[in-house]
Amino acid sequence: MEIQKLNTFIELAKSNKIKTLVVAVAQDLHVLQAVEKAVNNSIIKPILVGDKDKITTILNENNININSKSIIDIKDINKAVEKSVELIKEGKGDILMKGSISTGPLLKKVIDKENGLLKGSLLSHIAFFESPYYHKLLSVTDAAMNVSPDLNEKVAIINNAVEAYHKLGIKEPKVAIIASVEVVNPKMEATIHASLLNIMNQRNQIKGCIIDGPLALDNAISKEAATHKGINSKVAGDVDILVTPDINVGNVLYKSLNFIGGADSAAIIMGAQVPIVLTSRADSENTKFMSISLAAAMQ
Repeated sequence: MEIQKLNTFIELAKSNKIKTLVVAVAQDLHVLQAVEKAVNNSIIKPILVGDKDKITTILNENNININSKSIIDIKDINKAVEKSVELIKEGKGDILMKGSISTGPLLKKVIDKENGLLKGSLLSHIAFFESPYYHKLLSVTDAAMNVSPDLNEKVAIINNAVEAYHKLGIKEPKVAIIASVEVVNPKMEATIHASLLNIMNQRNQIKGCIIDGPLALDNAISKEAATHKGINSKVAGDVDILVTPDINVGNVLYKSLNFIGGADSAAIIMGAQVPIVLTSRADSENTKFMSISLAAAMQ
C-alpha cells in the first residue's frame, strides 16, 4: 500500500470513528477555520480550551460555525495548556493541537514526567508532502524538534516515523538516512550514523521498515540517479521517509518543498500518547486542516 495524495488522510479519517480534538489556547483565527473545516468533514469534534470571549469574537466576526458549548473558558494561558493536557491524559481527547501559544510552553507540559503525555524516549516531528515531482507522499523527519540528534535519538525518530506509517496502514515504509554523500566517510558523522542505522535494521534492532543509507537526496528520490552511481537499493527511488542528519537540513528541506517546490503538506508530532498537531504560524489554513486530518486518520 502507498498513499499518493494528502486527501487520502481525509478519507481515512472519515472511515474511522470521529476523534475528539483538544485545542490548547484556541483563540487563533486560522486554527479555528481549520477546526471548522474538520468538523464540517465529520472528522473531529472539538474541545476549545482558552479565553471564551476572544474565541467567541473570532467565531462571530469570521462566520465560523463551531458550537460554543465546545469551549472551556480558561483565560490564563498556562492553565489552559494544563487543562488541555489533562483532558488528553484523562482519555477525553484523541488529538492535541496548538492554538495561540508558543511551542515551548505547550511541549513543556507534554513532556512533564509526572503529568505529561510523553510515551517514548522523545518527541519528533514528521511532515508529509504531496509533491508534483514525486509519485507518492514523501515525509521528512525531523524538521522542528531535535536539533542535533545522536544515534540513539535517531533510532527514536525513525521509530516514531515508522509508527506513524503503521497507524496509516503502511506496514513496511522505506526509510532513507540522508547525507551529502552516499558513501561512508569517517569525517562525516551523518554517514557513520547512517551506516549504523542500516546495520541495526538488517539485524532487527529497528523493525517494521526498510532502511538504507547513507544516501544523498538525489539517490533517495531518484532510482535513475542511484543506478547511475552504482547503488543497488530497495529504498532508492521509492523512499517514504527521509531522515535528516539535523534540524538545519530538515528545516531547509521542509521549507524548500513547501515554498519553492510546489508541495502541499501536513505535519504532526509523534512520541506522545496521542498525535500532536503543532503547525507554524506561517502554515496555511489548509496545512492546518490537513494536519488535523492526518492525526485523525491514524488508527
